[in-house]
Amino acid sequence: MRREQTGRARADAGASVRRVSAEDAARVSALAGRIVDEVASAVVGKPAEIEAAVATLLAGGHLLIEDVPGVGKTTLASALARTFGADSVRIQFTSDMLPTDVTGVSVFDQVTREFRFHRGPIFANLVVADEVNRSTPKTQSALIEAMGEAHVTVDGTTYPLPDPFMVVATQNPQDMEGTFPLPEAQRDRFMARISLGYPSLEAEVALLESRSSADPLAGVRTVVPLGEVVAARAAVSAVHLATEVSSYLVSIVSSTRAHRGIVHGASPRASLHLAQMARARAAMAGRAYVSPDDVAALATIVLSHRLVARDLHASAVDALAAAARAVDEIVARTPVPGLR
Repeated sequence: MRREQTGRARADAGASVRRVSAEDAARVSALAGRIVDEVASAVVGKPAEIEAAVATLLAGGHLLIEDVPGVGKTTLASALARTFGADSVRIQFTSDMLPTDVTGVSVFDQVTREFRFHRGPIFANLVVADEVNRSTPKTQSALIEAMGEAHVTVDGTTYPLPDPFMVVATQNPQDMEGTFPLPEAQRDRFMARISLGYPSLEAEVALLESRSSADPLAGVRTVVPLGEVVAARAAVSAVHLATEVSSYLVSIVSSTRAHRGIVHGASPRASLHLAQMARARAAMAGRAYVSPDDVAALATIVLSHRLVARDLHASAVDALAAAARAVDEIVARTPVPGLR
């Protein structure tokens, strides 16, 4: 977490010196619009979820997509990977995978008489970790260092990951057969969590009429160069976050630690993530400043997956829903600041 906090602190310090201009915010908004429209050509009827995924990309975070099989989790993750000119890879997680299948392995070279590191699939700009909770906790832990520190350590040697680096992970509900729960430390490294849900009747009919047997990803194009995404991320980090809005944000996060229905509240990392997501949402709207509405709108998808509900629940889905309700209650009762 130290590198992540240091990076966010530097971004905040840079933002205090160079605030993003209205023109830069407009460029971020236009860029985000192109990505959203392209992903929407493959994922029908989920505009809010697509916008959340794009906001996570521009905020420099990692995204967790959790839902039942067949609703488009992998399609959304793969479509996002195709929209900007980045090196992307999809890793299908299974119960027999080893950590080295993700990070890579050192192999002894008989010719040079020394070990050579063979990089694993984690060395990409955007990693689609498909069904991540079908692997064992030992393999899941291979992602923790990568997501938190942007590097991996193998046999005592640290290897930096590409910049930018993003993990978009999909998982089935924890109560489904063949799944392992994600550890709290890993869930905390996901900036946001979204759920697609079943499509509406109209959207599913449109899906049948437009798709037939065609691959939904076949028509997804690269619409944004990688360099523009990097520049957009820098602009997002410079979006102004007023002291009053910062206090409002921290009040929401800290209230999760005292809520009667929550055993473990959100961490300081959650505050950093919520602030960065709020900046991304503001820039996507063409604004150079964060409003309280940005914070309130994102609190549930940024905080709820990190919380541990106090009472026993019939399923993991029910426990997550209870955590989401707790966040909604906190947002509803937290006074909204009046900005000068």
